[in-house]
Amino acid sequence: MSKLVFENLAALHSLEGKTLPVGTWFTVTQKMINDFANATLDKQWIHVDEEKAAKHSPTGTTMAHGFMSVAMLSELISDLIEIKSVKMGLNYGLNRVRFPNSVPVNSQLRLISTLKQIEDFPNGKKLTFNCLIEIKGQEKPACVAEFIFVLIE
Repeated sequence: MSKLVFENLAALHSLEGKTLPVGTWFTVTQKMINDFANATLDKQWIHVDEEKAAKHSPTGTTMAHGFMSVAMLSELISDLIEIKSVKMGLNYGLNRVRFPNSVPVNSQLRLISTLKQIEDFPNGKKLTFNCLIEIKGQEKPACVAEFIFVLIE
């Protein structure tokens, strides 16, 4: 994967409607899942109790929270695009989000995304991305979302 670098937001318009480079694979560890559970107070056994999950989980292991995928979107996109003039980025929201597949611990994930739309925003731009978080070796993705991000120059 090669990061796309732009001097400013005006130059980013050339990417509107196009697919971004495919993200690199990363592994979802139990530590990441536990940290997310602690941060969100969602400590359901399917996420954090490795012994119980080995016996009762459909995958025989713990699974990441669905919202963990969504929480990673801004960072995963930032790994693909850099705009040198941007001073700040803000998560603006989501129009749609689905979790079609569970993410067992130690799964490998990567982002596949398209910059769907660029709109004016005070001192910056509002970007809408179509995002799919792929699970290595699985037909169904972990997450499909329309994610909105604001960049301020």
